Amino acid sequence: MGCNWTIQCLYWLPIYFHSVGSKSCDNICNLNIEPNQISSVSLQLFINNEWQDAVSKRSFPTINPATGEVICQVAEADKADVDKAVKAAREAFRFGSPWRRMDASDRGLLLSRLADAIERDTAYLAVSDAVPFLILECLLSVCVCMCVHRYYAGWADKWEGKTIPIDGDFFCYTRHEPIGVCGQIIPWNFPLLMQAWKLGPALATGNTVVMKVAEQTPLTALYVASLIKEVGFPPGVVNILPGMGPSAGSAIASHMDVDKVAFTGSTEVGHLIQQASGSSNLKKVTLELGGKSPNIIMSDANMAEAVEQSHFALFFNQGQCCCAGSRTYVQDTIYDEFMERSVERAKSRVVGDPFNMKTEQGPQVTNTEQFKKILGYISSGKREGAKLMCGGGVAADRGYFIQPTIFGDVQDGMTIAREEIFGPVMQILKFKTLEEVVERANDTKYGLAAAVFTKDIDKAHYISSGLRAGTVWINCYDVFGVQAPFGGYKYSGNGRELGEYGLDNYTEVKTVTIKVPQKNS
Repeated sequence: MGCNWTIQCLYWLPIYFHSVGSKSCDNICNLNIEPNQISSVSLQLFINNEWQDAVSKRSFPTINPATGEVICQVAEADKADVDKAVKAAREAFRFGSPWRRMDASDRGLLLSRLADAIERDTAYLAVSDAVPFLILECLLSVCVCMCVHRYYAGWADKWEGKTIPIDGDFFCYTRHEPIGVCGQIIPWNFPLLMQAWKLGPALATGNTVVMKVAEQTPLTALYVASLIKEVGFPPGVVNILPGMGPSAGSAIASHMDVDKVAFTGSTEVGHLIQQASGSSNLKKVTLELGGKSPNIIMSDANMAEAVEQSHFALFFNQGQCCCAGSRTYVQDTIYDEFMERSVERAKSRVVGDPFNMKTEQGPQVTNTEQFKKILGYISSGKREGAKLMCGGGVAADRGYFIQPTIFGDVQDGMTIAREEIFGPVMQILKFKTLEEVVERANDTKYGLAAAVFTKDIDKAHYISSGLRAGTVWINCYDVFGVQAPFGGYKYSGNGRELGEYGLDNYTEVKTVTIKVPQKNS
């Protein structure tokens, strides 16, 4: 095909070529993309279809984690800017406004045009996204972002109510109506995708949005804001605010004129979001939070496939994935072979420049504190008796690079087996029986995802039925389809994103009952 695609691409390639059929693999690989092309993104706040400085005039630096150098200064939103954005969103949602009067099919057309504009600017968005991430994965992120907007564009005029045969001489039906002003707070680990996951269903169902984007990765979100204006969304429908969680994020969560909050991030911050939302106006809240997902390898699994997929399950995106397969349970009869092969694979993992197509792992998208936190987890693993099989240290002289790390002899009670590391640190645990591994896998406060590798369909069904997780993969990992819902059990959150289920998060159901007049006898 003209280039060496990594395992991360295998699922998304068919969707990519379906979306951009006129482009070949060679065209994508030969895009003229360089880091210094990041120049024309507006660095202000996007409120009411206008670029504005923060009320405070404050800004914050965007850092390149590969070098530690400052790329640019971005306007920093706080409570005063949130107030302006919510006011604009509330006005755009006013009954009788252009957005509320717009036909549902036209809302879908706007989302389709947004997808077209994103496709047109694939190279630029990929470069902007790839400042902290791998360029190859960012190209795929752009394609999936297009898929999300096109999928929800199709739902805009198909989200139907029902007619209900209630007792008596009445005609009863339901309407699916938008909730109103939706506050959306997205993380830094998949900035372009998380923006699409939130915007798509919210706009398809007719809501307006105030979105806070992560301070670590604001550039792609701001560029998409310019496309939102370009394709014709009315003023105030989408407002994009780079800013900090304790100021801008908290102001959104506690705002009396915000009707719903959707948050993706850590479980700790999710608690704060829910508390702030409940103490204001009891706004609706959906949360997609952390995980400590079990990845179960049965003795009859295809060894080569299980090793490669388990490697991907943990190390994808530098381990910065909420559903990472961070507890790898391996049946005792194949434990030694699986460990040997996994260590060999980790040692061959290419760490380096995110803009090099051969690179498999870039820097951590993080600040110094989080970088040290990951290294602290590695130290705790060694201190608590886990066996360091490879890695365990810093991988470069500058930037936030960490060696691909594997621990063996991990016990369930160890810190590295209980807490979300969010870095390239793999824990491999041994088990004997089916019943044992299901019980141990469920012994966590999280419940976001899980996987099982086996050739036995009965074992696969038994384990998938027993695991308390929102997503279970069988003989694969991190396979997402925009049509399929994603979300967690327990401390991993509530609500679902993607698919038809994702529309529920942004809809009120109204029941209308009409007295049917009866002809006088």
